[in-house]
Amino acid sequence: MKENDIYSELSSIRNLMERSTKFISLSGLSGILAGVYALIGAYIGYKLVYTENSGLLFRDFYVNDPMVWWPLFLVAAVVLVLSVATGIWLTIRQAQKKGENFWNPVSRRLLASLAIPLVTGGLFILILIIRGHYGIIASSCLVFYGLALVAASQFTFSDVKWLGFCEILLGLLAALLPGYGIVFWVIGFGVLHIVYGSVMHFKYNQ
Repeated sequence: MKENDIYSELSSIRNLMERSTKFISLSGLSGILAGVYALIGAYIGYKLVYTENSGLLFRDFYVNDPMVWWPLFLVAAVVLVLSVATGIWLTIRQAQKKGENFWNPVSRRLLASLAIPLVTGGLFILILIIRGHYGIIASSCLVFYGLALVAASQFTFSDVKWLGFCEILLGLLAALLPGYGIVFWVIGFGVLHIVYGSVMHFKYNQ
């Protein structure tokens, strides 16, 4: 057997093993769009929370203000739904291009790894809201989201793990500077998603 044939055979075996243990149809474009949605949502949220001349001063009372809370909740829900729907649609399309089944044992394990930290984080944030600890809500969102990405990275590209580490670091910094949560949200859910999505798109989706 020629040397080139050996390398080709080894490459085929490696790709087969990777497909059986990792979900490799994540769409980089979905990360970019999620970041764009987050930036738009953050801008709307800023306009809802801060007055014209308040800058980024911390408003610890806005969560109790129904005139602010419900619009903020609606904005967050729309951003979440758009991000998830876009991610699912583009990932399914990417899987079809690669001839893969979107819903398989690996993707189910990936979603389970994501769900545990995300559900735990969501419940923890609800407790923070009930207890009135508004200053670390943004931090908690980033930290638990980062933990979810790190947990899920074992079933997909390793790049997801590094995004998770960055989200965790930003979340810890946000805890130190609670009055600037919206800034860290913009960086974590907006800028980092766009950078990550761009890297994924040009690295894997070409």
